[in-house]
Amino acid sequence: MHRKRAAQVGRCGIAAALGSLVITAAAGGGAATAYATSLHVPAKYASGLRMGMDATYPPDEFIQKGHIVGFDADLANAIGKLLGVKVTLVDATFDTIIPGVVDGKFDVGNSSFTDTKAREGQVQFVDYFRAGEGFYEKANTSATFNGLSSLCGHTVAVETGTTEQMDAQSQGKKCHVTVLPFSDQNQTNLAVSDGRAQVGFADSQVSAYIVHLSDGQFKLTGTPFSTAPYGFIVAKNSGLAQPLLAAVKTLISDGQYRKILDNWGVQQGAITNPVIDGASS
Repeated sequence: MHRKRAAQVGRCGIAAALGSLVITAAAGGGAATAYATSLHVPAKYASGLRMGMDATYPPDEFIQKGHIVGFDADLANAIGKLLGVKVTLVDATFDTIIPGVVDGKFDVGNSSFTDTKAREGQVQFVDYFRAGEGFYEKANTSATFNGLSSLCGHTVAVETGTTEQMDAQSQGKKCHVTVLPFSDQNQTNLAVSDGRAQVGFADSQVSAYIVHLSDGQFKLTGTPFSTAPYGFIVAKNSGLAQPLLAAVKTLISDGQYRKILDNWGVQQGAITNPVIDGASS
């Protein structure tokens, strides 16, 4: 599944980590919106926010030409401008980010963290996106795939080691499903484009990004399933949850949020009502 990573999930494999990197985003002024009175960070953060990100997961966060990019990075920079503080994006190994937020190494964790009740026991979440599993297929096909049962009688391409592979193979125990696993996402895409597989199966926003980059070769089919919220993470009692929530609400209300998601082709995961600690399980 997606970077749910409560039960560690597979990467999409579009890009690889290029090592440790620190990127600074320029700060801007506050916003005159309905949430403006909440767009103030506690004084201890006036010098800026250090955001931990595992920049190996396109289109969410990854390294391109020496810079951390992706829709999470764009949201982080937009939030910094709204809050009027410098945001420093710090590339870090995923498993070190929550401990780093707890012990103060990072002020914010922004790395496609799925909001879970277990994680809420350690940190606070500000939810901003929903992701799950999704299908994509050749643009000129008339077949429709929606949910795991729709794989019955078909051949599906997946990346090796992902939850999508496990889910497709589990479905294959209930009906006939041919699962073609590949070592990277490019090979998975090729299997769909050349007809060896009728459908590709990846994280929902990754599927959307594949379609976005395909120049009309692929299209999404069905709706994402097994979805869960992603959230920024902050230390409990840090005083950052409310300002971050106000910033996300402002980005949604003024259209910047949708513009950022549209730019990365991941608008399918947009939400309209961000909350603090919104996990259901």
